[in-house]
Amino acid sequence: MKIDTQLRDLAPDQIAGQAARFEKLGFDGIWTFEAAHDAFLPLAVCATTTKHVALGTNISVAFGRSPFAMAQTAWDLQAACGGRFILGLGTQVRAHVERRYSMVFDHPAARITDYVRCVRAIWDTYQNDTTPKYEGPFYKFTLINPFFSAGPIEHPDIPIFLAGINERMCRAAGEVADGFHVHPMNSRGYLRDVVRPAIDAGAKTRGKTVKDVALHAPIFTATGETQAEVDEMVEEVRRQFSFYASTPNYRALLEYHGYPELGKELSKHARVGDWGAMAALVPDKLLFEVAVVAKFKELPKAIHERYDGVLDRVSMYFPIKAADPDAPWKGFTKSFRAA
Repeated sequence: MKIDTQLRDLAPDQIAGQAARFEKLGFDGIWTFEAAHDAFLPLAVCATTTKHVALGTNISVAFGRSPFAMAQTAWDLQAACGGRFILGLGTQVRAHVERRYSMVFDHPAARITDYVRCVRAIWDTYQNDTTPKYEGPFYKFTLINPFFSAGPIEHPDIPIFLAGINERMCRAAGEVADGFHVHPMNSRGYLRDVVRPAIDAGAKTRGKTVKDVALHAPIFTATGETQAEVDEMVEEVRRQFSFYASTPNYRALLEYHGYPELGKELSKHARVGDWGAMAALVPDKLLFEVAVVAKFKELPKAIHERYDGVLDRVSMYFPIKAADPDAPWKGFTKSFRAA
C-alpha cells in the first residue's frame, strides 16, 4: 500500500516548496483537489520541483470541461512531469454541474464512461496520428489537423481514476478506469462488500478484475501526540462527516451501516445552517467505522490494519500544514512502509 498526501489550501508561492518537501518526506504521491481553485495549475508547478513522486487530481470535475480540453491538459502535464501524472475524474452532482459550471448533467455513470473513452481516443490520435472517429452516446471526436494535435510524448499511457461512492459509479470505474478514488466516506466493510464487488463486476466486462484497478482513498484520521489532541481531531472529523452525510449522494454508506434515517435528519439541519446540531447527531460507533483513530506513533500500523487488502493507496483527508515540523512526518512515512 502506497502512502500519499494532499496539496491544497496553499498560497501560489507555497506550492513549489511544499511539493518538494512532500517528496523529501517520503510520500509516494501528491493529489490536488478542485474546489475554490483549479486542480491542474498546482501540478504544473509540482512537475518542475519534484522528480519521483506521482502527481494527480483527486478530483477534477469531468463534466466541467470538454473531453478535448481535459485530454489536452492531461497530455501536457504528463509530458511536463515525465510520466508521473494520474488523471483523477469525478462527476460532481447535478446542482453544481448545471448551476455552477453551466454544463449538462444526465446519466452520470453512462456519460462518464463515454467521456473516458473519448479522452483516450484523443490521446491515441495525439500519439499515433490515428484518424479521429470516436462517436459515443454523449461525446464525439471526429475532427483534427496537425495544428491542433499535441503530438507524441514519451509516456503516453496516462492512468485515469474515477471517483464515487455508490455502486453504479464503482461499476463504471471497473468498466473503463485504471483506478478508483474512494470517497473519504468509506469503511472497510463498505469497501469489501459494496465498492470492490461493483468494480469487479464492471472490470469483468473487459476481461479484467478489481485487482487490475488501483483503489485510493483520502481517509479520515483522528490523531495527535496526546489523547486530548486525538479527541479534538475526532470532533473535527465528526463535523466533516456530518457535512458529507447530509448530501443524498452519500447515504449508501449510512444505509449499509444501519442508519437509513440519519442522512435525512442531517439534511434538514443543513438546509437551515444548523451545523453544530448536525455533528452531534453522528454516533461514535459509525464515526469509528469511518475514521482511523490512533496516537500519531501508532497511526501507520492502524491504517494498515484497517485498509490492507482493500486499498492500494491512502492519504490523510486533512492536508499536512506548512508549519508542521518535518521529522514526525518523515518518521511516519518510514514507519508506514515498515508496518
